[in-house]
Amino acid sequence: MLPPLILAVLLVSAAARASSKSHPLDPLTAGEHSAVRTAVLASPLISDRPLTFHYVGLDEPDKADVISHEHGISSTQRRAFVIARAGGQSHELQVDITNISAPSVLSHAIHHGSGFPRFTTEEEVAAAALPDKYPPFAESVQRRGLDIEDVGCGVIAMGWWGSDEQAKWGNRRVAKMQCFVIADETANFYARPMEGVTLVVDLERMAIVGYKDRVRYPVPKAEGTDYRAEKVGPPFTGPAATPGVVVQPEGRGFHIDGHLVRWANWEFHLGFDMRAGTVISQASIYDADAEMRRRVLYRGFVSEVFVPYMDPEEEWYFHTFMDAGEYGLGTVAFPLQPGGDCPGNAVYFDGYYADHDGKPVKVDNVMCVFERYAGDVAWRHTEALLRGQVYTEVRPDVTLVVRMVVTMGNYDYVLDWEFKTSGAIKLVASLSGILEMKATTYTHTDQIKEDVHGTLVAENTIGVYHDHFITYHLDLDVDGTKNSFVKNTITPKRNTKDPATGGADTPRRSYWTVHHEVAENESDGQVSLNSSPPADLLFVNPSKRTKIGNEVGYRLVPAGATATSLLADDDYPQRRASYTKKQVWVTPYNRSEKWAPGLYTVQGTGDDGLAAWSKRNRRIKDEDIVLWYTLGFHHVPCQDDFPVMPTLSGSFELRPFNFFEGNPLLIRSRPAGHVSSNCSCGAQVM
Repeated sequence: MLPPLILAVLLVSAAARASSKSHPLDPLTAGEHSAVRTAVLASPLISDRPLTFHYVGLDEPDKADVISHEHGISSTQRRAFVIARAGGQSHELQVDITNISAPSVLSHAIHHGSGFPRFTTEEEVAAAALPDKYPPFAESVQRRGLDIEDVGCGVIAMGWWGSDEQAKWGNRRVAKMQCFVIADETANFYARPMEGVTLVVDLERMAIVGYKDRVRYPVPKAEGTDYRAEKVGPPFTGPAATPGVVVQPEGRGFHIDGHLVRWANWEFHLGFDMRAGTVISQASIYDADAEMRRRVLYRGFVSEVFVPYMDPEEEWYFHTFMDAGEYGLGTVAFPLQPGGDCPGNAVYFDGYYADHDGKPVKVDNVMCVFERYAGDVAWRHTEALLRGQVYTEVRPDVTLVVRMVVTMGNYDYVLDWEFKTSGAIKLVASLSGILEMKATTYTHTDQIKEDVHGTLVAENTIGVYHDHFITYHLDLDVDGTKNSFVKNTITPKRNTKDPATGGADTPRRSYWTVHHEVAENESDGQVSLNSSPPADLLFVNPSKRTKIGNEVGYRLVPAGATATSLLADDDYPQRRASYTKKQVWVTPYNRSEKWAPGLYTVQGTGDDGLAAWSKRNRRIKDEDIVLWYTLGFHHVPCQDDFPVMPTLSGSFELRPFNFFEGNPLLIRSRPAGHVSSNCSCGAQVM
C-alpha cells in the first residue's frame, strides 16, 4: 500500500473531480442499444428488408472533446456507429443517442470497397442447420458409417484468394463449413473431425452453394479426448492442490466509479466493445514528486487476432482466421468463472453487444479486476559492506489486473492488462483451449513418410502447425499528445585509445554505446525485433524534461512471443495481414484507424489496413502517435497439448523511461510484517 499521505492526496484529487457515472467513452448501455435499433429501423435511408446488425458500438468522440471532459467540460453529443446489412449492401450509420428517447440517424453511407462485416451468431446457427437437409452431405455421412444426428457443422471464414476466386462466387458474402462428430461420448468434438468434407454457404441466401467430399479418413475415437472433470477423474493423480484464499484485512485497494477505476497511483477508464472486447482509456498515473496526475495511454485495445494454419491442402488452406474482424472478440467473451478465471478478490463488469436484430445482449461478468499478490519483489537491496552493518530493504510487488477471456471456437485467449505501481503497464496474452485437429490414417509416427503439416498427437489425429498474431492498438499520450518515437540502438565500438572519438588509453579493446535516432515518418516507425540490432524503443515527449534535462518517456519492453509471419509476401493471407511481418508500427493518430486489417475483414483484401495506411509515410515526429504492437507465436503442437492445451503466454511492457525524477516506489511503505503461512483467515476474505 502507498503511504497514508499519498493515499490522502489521491482521494482528495479524486473527490475534487466530479464523481459521475457518465463518461464520453463509456460503452453503450442496454438502453442506448435499444435506441440505436429504433433509430436505424425507423430511418427512411434504408428501405430494404430484412436488415441485420453486424456491429454497434460507441462512435468515439474527438480526443479534444474527451480531454475537455477530463477538465470538467462535458461533451454535448453521444453517438453510436453501426454497420448493418440490407439489400445485399453494407450500410454505415452514425446515430445520435444523446437523448435515448429521441434517437436519430445523423449520417448514412454504403460501403463499396472490399470485404464484409463480421458474422453474426444467428447466421452461424442458421448455416449450421443447412447440411442436415442437403442430400450430398447425408450421403457423405452414410459412407463414413455415421448417423447424421451425431454430426454438427460450423462456419469457417474463407478468407480472400484473389479477384478470380471472389468472382467465382459472384462477389457474394460466403463462408465455408466443416463438420465434426458431436456424439455424447466426449465434449471435445474438435478432436473428431469428419475430414474431407467442405461446404460453401451463401450467408445472404442462407443456402449451400458449393460442396466437396474429397478424401475419407477414419474419424478419431472419442476415448481419451474429454477434458471434463467428471470424465477424467476422480481419482486424480499427483499431489492435491492446497486451497488458497486472498486476504485483504482493510478491503480492496481499488475504487470503481461507473467505468472509472482508481488504484494506488493509477486511474483509467474500462470499456467494452463487441469487436475489440476490453478497451482501456485515459490511463494516467499520479506523480507524488510533481503532485499531479500525468497521462500515459489515451486508448488501447486488441485490434486483431490473426491465426493462419500451415496446411495447404484443400480442406485446410483457407484456415487463416482474423478473429476480431470476422467473429468479434466481445461477442465470444463468455462469463468469467469466479475462483477459476479470476481470484476471490475480483470485481466483475458486465458488457452489452447487439444481436442480429439490433437488440442488446448482456454478458454477465465479462471482465474482472483484481489485485495480484504473487510473491514478487518490486525492488530490493541488501548492503553488507557498510562499516560491518547489514541493511536490507525490500518492497513486495502488488499489481492490478484487468482480465477478459475470449473463447474463439476451439481456442481460449486470456487477455490481461496489468498495472504496476512503478508506472509500467504489462499486456499479457495467454492461449489455452483445444487444438485444431486433422484426421489421418496414421496411428504411429513411424508410418509417416511425408510432411503432414503437423504433429501426430493421438491415433488418427494431427495437431496442425499454426501461428497466433495478437495485434494491439495503443494510442500513447506520454505526458501529453505530442510524442516522438525514438530508437536508442545499442552499437558496439572499438576502443581507439583516442579521447576525441570516445576512446580511453586503457587495455580495454571494445565497448558499446547508444545511437540515438528520432523517427521522422512512418517508414522510420516500423521495427522487426528479430532482425534489427538491439535497441531501446522509446516514446518520448520532447516538450517535457526532467529536472536534469532528460526527455520524459515510456519504453517498449518485449518479453517473449516475438515471432513474425513466415508466409510469402504474395500469399493471400499475408497480403491481408501484411502488418505481421514486423512487431512494431507507429502511425499518426487517426480516429478512424482502429483495425489493423481494415474495417471490413470478412473476405477483405487488407488494402485498407495498417500497412496500407503507413504507405502514406506521414510525419510521426512530435505528433500525436499510435503504437501498434504484435505478439507472435509459432505453435508446433505436441502430445502435451492434447486433449486440452496447458496455457502458453506471451507479453510486453510499457515501462517508464525518465518519466519520473527517480524510482516512484522509493517512498512506498515497508510491508506490515510477517504473515503466517497458516493464517486462520479470520480477517476479511474478499
